[in-house]
Amino acid sequence: MSTQDLSREQRVDQLYSRIHELLDRGETRKAQIIIEALLPADQAEIFRDLPDDEQLQILQGLPLEETADILEKLEDEEVAEIAGLLPPEQLANILDEMEPDEAADLLGDLPAEDAVRILGLMETQEEISPLLLHADETAGGLMTSEYLALGQNMWAERALEAIRQWAPEHEYLYYFVVDKEGHLVGVASLLQIIKASPKAELQSFMDRNRISATVDADQEACAQLMSWYDLTALPVVDDNQHLVGVITIDDIVDVLEDEATEDIQRLGGAAPLDKPYLRTSTWEVTRSRVGWLLLLFITGLITTSVMEHFEGVLKSVVALSIYVPLLIGTGGNAGSQTIATIIRALSVNEIDRKDALRVLWHEIRVGILMGLIVAIAGFLRAWIGEGDPLMGLTIGTAIGLIVFWSTSVGSLLPLIASLLGVDPTLVSGPLMSTVVDATGLFIYLTVAQWILSI
Repeated sequence: MSTQDLSREQRVDQLYSRIHELLDRGETRKAQIIIEALLPADQAEIFRDLPDDEQLQILQGLPLEETADILEKLEDEEVAEIAGLLPPEQLANILDEMEPDEAADLLGDLPAEDAVRILGLMETQEEISPLLLHADETAGGLMTSEYLALGQNMWAERALEAIRQWAPEHEYLYYFVVDKEGHLVGVASLLQIIKASPKAELQSFMDRNRISATVDADQEACAQLMSWYDLTALPVVDDNQHLVGVITIDDIVDVLEDEATEDIQRLGGAAPLDKPYLRTSTWEVTRSRVGWLLLLFITGLITTSVMEHFEGVLKSVVALSIYVPLLIGTGGNAGSQTIATIIRALSVNEIDRKDALRVLWHEIRVGILMGLIVAIAGFLRAWIGEGDPLMGLTIGTAIGLIVFWSTSVGSLLPLIASLLGVDPTLVSGPLMSTVVDATGLFIYLTVAQWILSI
């Protein structure tokens, strides 16, 4: 951790303690003054850690703009909890100060009756209402209706004047151009507009190679588009190519963080949490994990059945039992490595479902090479440890085959899941390890039976 990060964290912790102390003494206005002097991200970090009663203290009398900035930086579930504690009139005034997409997200998290009532009290309901028609995880749910569209016949000097009037709080480098019917026809950069002749029409120098997303496009696909084309804003169009909204880079950063968080939690064998960890109850955390744990437990029973089947083999050569954890652990690790690599390649579009055979062939060669290397190590360990070359050959052969098998299976499972429309991260490391435990044990004891003639 850098000195800068550490000093920021220490400063925020000190401010939290100070604000908590002031609120405890009833000096609410002093606490609010400290909050108002901070950047929105720091405001939100301190605010989310305060007890519920102190959060309400802060919000009472805090300028609406400051309140909106804080709520915009919190998780949707946190905002919904706070919103449920505020009077409808106060919440409506706060939502009027928020970005339209953020306000729509909050209303979407409230009970339907409350959302309708609060929307009716808002001055910006005409901007917010269209955004409520789309699912949260689509381009329509992610976009904002607050954007500037320039007419293709507009002169450069008039475009600049429109930007001056609209953009004191916006820092867009690109502006979208539409025709008379509102169809998206191009994009013009601020630099192009500044450099153009004052009487030049935008259509004479705009870029016609427009990149856009439809309102029902998945948010992850939008993030990939913006990443691939290095966009700071992505226009959203309806089925008739009318411009209906814009997705900004700050929203995409949030999407990428949420998607990465979900993937990491699923790779660990747990359902994603809806709220920050410390604000998630013990029961909710348990519920997110116990289903997968029971599933892995049940699949783990297959391993027990395999050991029971080969009980005679294990009794004949007791030394075989010593190497069971080593072999199945190595196989599980090899499979998890492969799964993590393939899932990452899928998520960044380096491969897709049609590449399944190429991926399999690639991983088969990797598996052969890794299997040979590990087999040599296993052979030497068992030969030296047991003083028996046949035992060394058994361990070396088994571990080589297990690594090859695990790598091959690990390369196909995420692709099969993707083909079936299932999130590949559900084929998680723990599930892979459990499957490899059973199959790897079967391979090991079968090889031992054959080489040692048991």
